[in-house]
This record gives sequence, structure tokens and C-alpha cells, in this order.
Amino acid sequence: MSTPFYVSPQQAMADRAEYARKGIARGRSVVVLQYNDGVVFVAENPSRALHKVSEIYDRIAFAAVGKYNEFENLRIGGVRYADLRGYTYDRDDVTARGLANVYAQTLGTIFSSAGEKPYEVELIVAEVGAAPEDDQIYRLPHDGSIVDEHGSVAVGGNADQISSYLDQRHRDGMTLAEALKLAVESLARDTNGSERTLTAEQLEVAVLDRRRPQQRKFKRLLGRQLSRLLEEGSGSGPDAGSSESAGSSEITED
Repeated sequence: MSTPFYVSPQQAMADRAEYARKGIARGRSVVVLQYNDGVVFVAENPSRALHKVSEIYDRIAFAAVGKYNEFENLRIGGVRYADLRGYTYDRDDVTARGLANVYAQTLGTIFSSAGEKPYEVELIVAEVGAAPEDDQIYRLPHDGSIVDEHGSVAVGGNADQISSYLDQRHRDGMTLAEALKLAVESLARDTNGSERTLTAEQLEVAVLDRRRPQQRKFKRLLGRQLSRLLEEGSGSGPDAGSSESAGSSEITED
């Protein structure tokens, strides 16, 4: 009888991690930024049917990169968890921290299982609070670890380069137009340092807006509204902030 080929546990886990990272790196990046009235999600995604950013519950949203079928299964599972917990206990008991723990357990179990391949996904779970200091953003890599993020975070593609760009330029109290402009600039930077032009048709944008009177704070920004915000963000001078006040008020409307 032949002797089975032996691979050390350390090497096996390293190989699985490398496999997952390569799959994630092939996906276009997603950027999440805090701004003065909430959290904005910006993804390079020309598709209007296959979303990278979605609502989970009242104040919670989800963003992902990697294999669509895998992160869509995780999204659906998160919605079911949130609905069940909110129905069984209270809507306020559904939190981004609790949802991130559930995703971490699922991803960690799959990653450490020798019987199936690791998920090629990286997730962001964000919750908007009553004030900016109450906002929560969690990044979940393929291995199920949880990283508590503040201010800005990027996943997928050239996430390291984008994150470095955001860390240098993101600041507290940004308007929505300013945060959106920064997110688009970071996504438009190629690995070789050159810049592309991203239009509204190439972007998927959504916000968790704490000012919305509805219990559900999630809203997608589409069409003329998104184009106007991009134009306001590209403007300069003192008028940019005042025009944002008028533009951002519309995101509270359905």
C-alpha cells in the first residue's frame, strides 16, 4: 500500500490562504467611508443586477468582493439571522457586531475545513449610529478573522494601495460629496500609478444615512442624483459645501 503524501498543517493553511487571496484580488474593489451624516459604500460595478452592496437590516449594510455566489449565500444568511433575531427579541438587538461574529464563525469553519475549498470572499459589515462616534465598520477576510475599522476601509483588487491613499486623505466631518469624490479617486488609481475616469454608470453607490426619518437607513444612489453628487464633489471652493447640503437632503426621500 502506498504511503499518502504528507503536507504539514502550516503549509496546508498557507496554501488555502493564498488560494483565497488570489481569488479575492481578481475582483474589483469596494470602498467604505464614514462621512458626517453616515456611511457611504462605493464599488466599481457596472452591473445593475448583481450587487456588491446590499441592505441587511434597519441600520446595517453589507459589502463584499470575490465570488458572487459565495458572498450572496452569506448575504442571504445574514438577512435571515437579522430577521429572526429582530423578531424573536427586539429590532435594536440586531447589531453589526453580532452579524460580524456570525459571519466570522461561518468563514472560519469553512476555511479550516479540509473537506471543502475556502470561500474566495472578503466582507464589510457596517452599522450607522445616532452620531458619528457610534458608527461601526467591520472587515472580515476569508479566514474568518474580524478587523474593527474606523474612517475608511477598502477590500478586493489593489486594496492595500487604495487603503493607503484613503488613510492619507480621509478626515472626520466630510460631506457626502467629498467622501464620494475621495472614494472614486481611490478606485480610479491603477497599480502602476495612472488614473482612470469612472462614471456614474460604472459605480454602485449606497449610503446608510442617519438623518433619514425612516427606521431603515439604507438607500442606493442612482441616476441623476449620483451624477449630481459626483459633479458637486469635483467642484472646488466654498460653494461646494453649501451645494452638498441641498443635494444630500434628497437622499432621505424614497
